[in-house]
Amino acid sequence: MWSSRPGIRSKRQVRPEQPPLRQQVLHPPCWRAGGSNLCPSTPEMLPIAVTPQWDLLGDFLSPPSPAPAMPVTVTRTTITTTTSSSSGLGSSTIVGSPRALTQPLGLLRLLQLISTCVAFSLVASVGAWTGAMGNWSMFTWCFCFAVTLIILIVELAGLQARFPLSWRNFPITYACYAALFCLSASIIYPTTYVQFLSHGRSRDHAIAATAFSCIACVAYATEVAWTRARPGEITGYMATVPGLLKVLETFVACVIFAFISNPNLYQHQPALEWCVAVYSICFILAAVAILLNLGDCTNVLPIAFPTFLSGLALISVLFYATALVLWPLYQFDQKYGGHPRRSMDPGCGDRHTYYVCPWDRRLAVAILTAINLLAYVADLVHSARLVFVRV
Repeated sequence: MWSSRPGIRSKRQVRPEQPPLRQQVLHPPCWRAGGSNLCPSTPEMLPIAVTPQWDLLGDFLSPPSPAPAMPVTVTRTTITTTTSSSSGLGSSTIVGSPRALTQPLGLLRLLQLISTCVAFSLVASVGAWTGAMGNWSMFTWCFCFAVTLIILIVELAGLQARFPLSWRNFPITYACYAALFCLSASIIYPTTYVQFLSHGRSRDHAIAATAFSCIACVAYATEVAWTRARPGEITGYMATVPGLLKVLETFVACVIFAFISNPNLYQHQPALEWCVAVYSICFILAAVAILLNLGDCTNVLPIAFPTFLSGLALISVLFYATALVLWPLYQFDQKYGGHPRRSMDPGCGDRHTYYVCPWDRRLAVAILTAINLLAYVADLVHSARLVFVRV
């Protein structure tokens, strides 16, 4: 009961509960990493808590009119405040604060930064790198350290919205490349350099650098496992299985290019030149797909992007199938001028340090061709199951 005199209550009143106001959330274009489309077909309504207003004597005053609803992009790292995944990362995302380093992903990136820094510092302190393979390992550690430092700075300063590339796709794309780079350095550096060093300070530093390179590889692979898309999750394309396979395909193609850097391996046969053309064409197409996603430019293609991805995977599978047959046939069959055994290749002597003989290069290219063919087949299968959503 309320008295007729304003501002005075005659009995104890019960404050009425006000229903929460709701704000409209507009979803941007999204990707669905599962077989069913669960993206909302209508704008989602999120509750907004409004504190009831009371005057000094306890009388309820009507709440002020809410401000006009503003569109909120829920997939931007700078706005999203919580993350959820099966890896235990379901904690608040702190943006633009040093506390971001205390989160699991922040601690993992600190481990990546320290591991790569220690790896190249140990090698540089004793000058323990020589030749193409040593230079590649040194470049890998320095490059990964620099890019990881940039990512940490962007996260700490909250500059994701101003970053020139899509922040939904860039960190996981880089993490996947860094894991592959460190894996290659962890294999190439000890097998082509460390084992030929004499016992001493340089060898000890090189072995320690290899160990830290392995730690960095595991750290980057863990980030990929934590941040990749789960079935039914809305995410960037590069976080899906086909997106990660694109990274693997381009990396393997780059390694193939390194092994066939000597034109004498393929210029004597048109069939081998066709194999080189296959590696180049498929690499360019996969690189274009990655760059379009990193730049959020998938709508510039004259055809639908899902159609482009499916056609890319199908063409690559067919091309690589021909290369898998022609390359070993013309490189290892005596009938076509090949060398079935390493001892029959005149270019393979007793030299091992900083040098990979032609027969070993041919064998490596054949193995990598088979690996990339399997990657493209998996890409084709997973692309058919991917649901593309634009809301």
